[in-house]
Amino acid sequence: MTDRRGVVARRAEDLSPGVSYVRGWNRARRSAGTLADQLVLLGLDTDFPGLVADVNVFGDGLVQLGTVRPEAAEMLAKLIMVGLEAERCGTAAEASMTTRREAPAA
Repeated sequence: MTDRRGVVARRAEDLSPGVSYVRGWNRARRSAGTLADQLVLLGLDTDFPGLVADVNVFGDGLVQLGTVRPEAAEMLAKLIMVGLEAERCGTAAEASMTTRREAPAA
């Protein structure tokens, strides 16, 4: 079974000719490295020991978080929510500043 992005497709253990596995894996490696750097800054790197790059049978890169404690998953979810909220508030503040700049002087 495969979802529309191929994430649940089997890992590429047996390689097929003509599929660019290296490109997908390299992209996943860069993304896993970026995430690992951020986890180190947050002191969460030891909570995600299974973080690795991988590739599926279609050559799509995958980032595996590995098995994590429930507390680590909750912390990651909270960090994502805080980041999204900050992004949303930042966008609203930027729109507000743009509106003020565009308003004609009285």
